[in-house]
Amino acid sequence: MPQHEFVPKSWELDDKTSNFSSGSLSLSSTENGSQCTFNFQVIEDNIFRATFTTKDHPLPPHPSASKLKPQSAPTLDYGNVVPGPKQTFKTANVVAQVEWTHTPIVSLSLNGSNTPIHQDLPFRSYTVDGDGVAHYTAYNRTALHVGLGEKAAPMDLSGRAFRISSTDCFGYNAYKSDPLYKVIPFLITATPEGCVAMFSTSHSRGFYSIGSEMDGLWGHYKVYRQDHGGLEQYFIVGKTIQDVVRSYADLVGYPRLVPRWAFGYIAGGMKYSMLDEPPAHKALLEFAGKLKEYDIPCSGFQMSSGYTVAETEPKTRNVFTWNHHRFPDPKAFVDAYHAHGIRLIANVKPYVLANHPEYKKLAAANAFFTDPRTKSTAVTRLWSAGGGESGEGGHIDFTSSAGFKWWYDGIQSLAQLGIDVPWNDNNEYTIPNDDWQCALDEPSIQSNKIALLKQGIDSNKVGLWGRALHTELMGKSSYDALTDLDPNRRPFVLTRSATAGTMRYCASSWSGDNVTSWASFKGGNALALNAGMSLLQCYGHDTGGFEGPQPSPALLLRWIQTACHTSRFAINCFKTSNEDNKVGDVIEPWMYPEITPLVKKAVKRRYEIIPYTYNLALRSHLYAEPPQRWVGWGYESDPEVWSEGLKSGETQFWFGDTLMIGGVYEENIDSTRLYLPKKGEDDPGYLNLNSPYQHIKAGQWTTVESKWKDSIPTIAKCGGAIPVGKDVQVLSTGEPENPANLPADDYRGVEIFPPMSRTSREYSATWYEDDGISAEPDIAEFTIRYACIAEGVVGVAFGAHIKKWKPLWKELHIILPSRDDRTLVHLDAAERGVEHVKTDDKGRSVYKITFDTVTQ
Repeated sequence: MPQHEFVPKSWELDDKTSNFSSGSLSLSSTENGSQCTFNFQVIEDNIFRATFTTKDHPLPPHPSASKLKPQSAPTLDYGNVVPGPKQTFKTANVVAQVEWTHTPIVSLSLNGSNTPIHQDLPFRSYTVDGDGVAHYTAYNRTALHVGLGEKAAPMDLSGRAFRISSTDCFGYNAYKSDPLYKVIPFLITATPEGCVAMFSTSHSRGFYSIGSEMDGLWGHYKVYRQDHGGLEQYFIVGKTIQDVVRSYADLVGYPRLVPRWAFGYIAGGMKYSMLDEPPAHKALLEFAGKLKEYDIPCSGFQMSSGYTVAETEPKTRNVFTWNHHRFPDPKAFVDAYHAHGIRLIANVKPYVLANHPEYKKLAAANAFFTDPRTKSTAVTRLWSAGGGESGEGGHIDFTSSAGFKWWYDGIQSLAQLGIDVPWNDNNEYTIPNDDWQCALDEPSIQSNKIALLKQGIDSNKVGLWGRALHTELMGKSSYDALTDLDPNRRPFVLTRSATAGTMRYCASSWSGDNVTSWASFKGGNALALNAGMSLLQCYGHDTGGFEGPQPSPALLLRWIQTACHTSRFAINCFKTSNEDNKVGDVIEPWMYPEITPLVKKAVKRRYEIIPYTYNLALRSHLYAEPPQRWVGWGYESDPEVWSEGLKSGETQFWFGDTLMIGGVYEENIDSTRLYLPKKGEDDPGYLNLNSPYQHIKAGQWTTVESKWKDSIPTIAKCGGAIPVGKDVQVLSTGEPENPANLPADDYRGVEIFPPMSRTSREYSATWYEDDGISAEPDIAEFTIRYACIAEGVVGVAFGAHIKKWKPLWKELHIILPSRDDRTLVHLDAAERGVEHVKTDDKGRSVYKITFDTVTQ
């Protein structure tokens, strides 16, 4: 890319707009007539905002985060105003200093620390670079760098460079491909002493070098280069990554609620919707019948865009239309699938090919971008049929009121047929020209257009507004359509591409069109961990691989066993073939008879732990905690978690705070090495949930046997607990109808993992539940407490905080680990509410506490 850097100097304090007592500072520079402005503001005790603009480089016109309104005034000690180009602000948590002898230099330190956790690069901090800007900062070569939404493995982004952009990267390499699908310029620098994040609100494309560049003059540095406009950047400081992520959620919004059913098995495969003989609706109903035949529960099906393919040449995909040969009666088909208990997730793409029946109408309504060279609809090539095939057409311009409304109406038409979820796909907006023009007449962005005009900028160029803006507005249009249709039901939109703002409207995402390989399976873990830290928290992968060869039985089984311990579990693919490039092949759970019983076992375990998985989703919504977490999450004081092997994020991860999930990522390997982090000297250690069911001390590496037909390594944290339910699909309590006659959610157990030795310490675990569908649910809280009170005896107690919503289960089964023959009693000796029920088929002792003993 061309480089035209100019570093403004000779900065002066603007007394009229600076207000030290409220935590704001303004600087200006008119060197060489550049008219540059730099502002720094204390937003919260740990959040700071910096802007860098010129008369030709305005603030992002539609920022992906609204300017945060403080919940309370930050605790601020700005000190005495002293002569000289320096000002310090002290909050309850952070010391922030701005110095402008040469260029503005922001330094941030945690209170009590003598070492800055962030420092801008002297002499080159904020620069104008052509149509855009660049921000240079010091690079800590020993730190862990994470975030940026979704980037190639390993998890640690240190020493690498990335494009802040997105593309339709079909069959990407999980270790090398860049960019992928997400545009989230949110970077966390983490150390054992503390963490700092930088977040740009621009939708413009850009570039991030995280120590990959270095220079004898400038040393080691990070640089964020933004292609268009001025810089609005937030600094977020915290003691841990968790602190930073939660504050980031305060800026951009907490993860959306996801309906409970969506945590079951989601099936898919492009082939089914592409079939003419037998017609697609029959093939899909046959698939549903096979699920029942093999007794494999399934909650949803991703219906690929084959349902929109025109019946006559050219047979291209025409969004919001139906192929009536493949689906003669769409409503009857949807009803039939619902009768199987399977929700439908319909693929929709934000572009219209020239042969679409409504293309001319949309062009006349200004629903597409405008090409300034032709002064008419901007035309580009778009994916149209099979692998690599294309046709001409246009992307919907979601800043156009006509385009936004047309999409809104289309989503409502699908929902009125009974389609449960719009699947916003191919929404990377890989358009070829920054000068294409946006309509900017959609009411939801009018205030942004006015704000831009007030800055003296009259620009409708897609480069400045950002391609990724349309990904976000597409999500908003889909979300608005569902919300307006049924405001009491939580809207569920699945999206492939995403910005920070997109996830205010879309509840779930995944890693896109991955490839079938052991490396892709392994690298996907790292993608998921960075996604979770970027608030993409109902996130997963196409299990088994979307593109590439069919997986071997071992790869497929291990991948399924791992995916069953992530937030989103889906099997969806398009295996291109030379025989039929348009239809391709699919992965089916029963494709290898020798492992079908093991696949079924893994999927049923997935359903059994849905109360635990769904609880993690509710915690995500409430507290921005990712369900899938780095090994060091919560264990920052353990030096080993900062080792290179564990910073890669590829081979093991936390699923919630109780399960450590390991993996085997090579054929014919039967064991793996895991590190089990330690928290304090009284850490109770871990329990292997597979044979030989041994207890393992914390703070050590251990070899775990894992034969591929047995299980992946699954380790429980002693002192934790996993709420469990039935191993089949059940009806969420808030559902008004039950067309599939699903069983009620009227059983609840909780698996506990007491340490082996007697101890005075009491352990507790809390989980959340609600009705599973409401837009604004009443969330109940349940807590299990237990302690090893005597040799061979474990004391337990159970409590709940319930308001309006009540569960259907009236007793709680408490399940001890396999081969644990201790007796359960109530922690309160006066209570008699604990009763032995049985020893289950896994050799586990099961007790129960009746619901009447619960404290309401």
